[in-house]
Amino acid sequence: MRRFPALAALILTVLAACTQTGGLTASEIARNAPMGADPNAKGVDGLLVGHRLMAAGEYELALRAYLRAAGEQGINADVLSAIGSANLHLGRLGQAEQILHRAIEADETSVPALNNLGVVLMEEGKVGEARVYFQRAFALDSGETDSIRENLKLAIARSESTVYDPKQDDKPVMNLVRRGQGTFVLLSQL
Repeated sequence: MRRFPALAALILTVLAACTQTGGLTASEIARNAPMGADPNAKGVDGLLVGHRLMAAGEYELALRAYLRAAGEQGINADVLSAIGSANLHLGRLGQAEQILHRAIEADETSVPALNNLGVVLMEEGKVGEARVYFQRAFALDSGETDSIRENLKLAIARSESTVYDPKQDDKPVMNLVRRGQGTFVLLSQL
């Protein structure tokens, strides 16, 4: 008779393990499911995201955003200029120069691309070439952007002086600019 209570307890334990413990109902599962993305919704412009990341100093992420913008908008002078600027900040001068030349081929009047190419050429020590691009950017901009004016002044000073001492400069004046809805914005100062 002693075995019966032990056997009954064992059977009850096995049966208890077989019962449902509750879990989530179908409505609870649906409530906790992640929301889907709306394929018809308009995303944030990749150029805008890239410009904000450049301003924050996140150049690799900015480059990715610019490449996404190229996929969404296509390859144009603004996108190429932005990609070139990101490459410049990442120290990829050869890539930046090549891409900025392509931007100028796409739009010969792209002031940001002309200025940024001048910056790359100055960094590479090609002062004479840089001066030409700064002059073109300055002429197209009508001298309205201070950073382009300062870049041109520096290029003229470096190309006309026989001995240039970089320690003479109080502050760096090589600035990158971009065109956005008819305005020029200072992206960064080197």
